[in-house]
Amino acid sequence: MRFPLALIATMTVTAASADVTVTFRDGAPKDRFTITQNAPCAMGPATLVLNLGTAPAGLIFDTTSTGAGVEVFQPFEWVSAPNGIDDTPQVRDGDTVLTLTLPTLTPDLPLAFTIDLDDTTSDRQITVSGSEVAGAQVTLTAEGQTSAGTFDRNGVAVIATSACTS
Repeated sequence: MRFPLALIATMTVTAASADVTVTFRDGAPKDRFTITQNAPCAMGPATLVLNLGTAPAGLIFDTTSTGAGVEVFQPFEWVSAPNGIDDTPQVRDGDTVLTLTLPTLTPDLPLAFTIDLDDTTSDRQITVSGSEVAGAQVTLTAEGQTSAGTFDRNGVAVIATSACTS
């Protein structure tokens, strides 16, 4: 018996992969993180935890002029905030973990924020590249599920979830 290709795809796939991509880009004076929901459905509320402590470069958030960071500093700032966000996360200078409480993640509506990262293991402490972010982890909890991703040498972390169903 022959089945149309669309029918076969429908029969074999019951849950779509709701990938969330988090990208890091070094900038002067602000470094930028972008969170993109790549699936066809909205998710939320969600908690996204960025853990720099798992990167071998000894990364920290540099948010004040008087803390553990060097020279240039930048506090957390939303560039593209989610609708319904109530507050800005409190990130202390020298922290290695940042937690975002997001009311929703919407397809094709990236969220972005800036902050300064410093590394504590090299002579170039104020410049952090994608390869230095490699190994940092990001965890997403949404729809009762927790999924994680790890940044690669290009500064990209992909979190695969199954929050959307077909």
